[in-house]
Amino acid sequence: MDLKAKIRNIKDFPEKGVIFRDITTLIGDGEAYHYVIDRFVEKVKPLNVDMILVLDARGFLVGSPVAYCLNKGVIPIRKAGKLPSDTYQVEFKLEYGSDKFEMHKDAVKPGMRVAILDDLLATGGTAKAATQLVEMAGGTVVTLGFVIELADLGGREKLPEYDVFSLVTY
Repeated sequence: MDLKAKIRNIKDFPEKGVIFRDITTLIGDGEAYHYVIDRFVEKVKPLNVDMILVLDARGFLVGSPVAYCLNKGVIPIRKAGKLPSDTYQVEFKLEYGSDKFEMHKDAVKPGMRVAILDDLLATGGTAKAATQLVEMAGGTVVTLGFVIELADLGGREKLPEYDVFSLVTY
């Protein structure tokens, strides 16, 4: 399936010079969405993970169905101040700014094998923050999977110690 044909490209969003790769058109197409989830399940299933970690907010859309298909739990990573219990927190840089992610301290148990799933790998800041949160809790990151990878932004190079896969590369 040609996933690039299902992704809307929005020029100059959120700022001039940026092309925003919008997956809402992809997930709005039932066949394409099903295809993406099936590919993620195929990649993650043989790795025998304990949990699926999903990143706020579009990662929830791709990771949660994978967890459901694999009969695994979901660990939500949220922006600072959104989780109600004790959290680990990591600050990270974005393509155009910085932010903080949090994860409940009891979400990952020591020794757990975790797959991190999200919609986009760009500069690698959010992905690296997610790996740090898992490792703070004593877990092991088994793989990181993305619908889209923006190769020229070098995100994969910030994650050399991890297995990284993407379905579409720009």
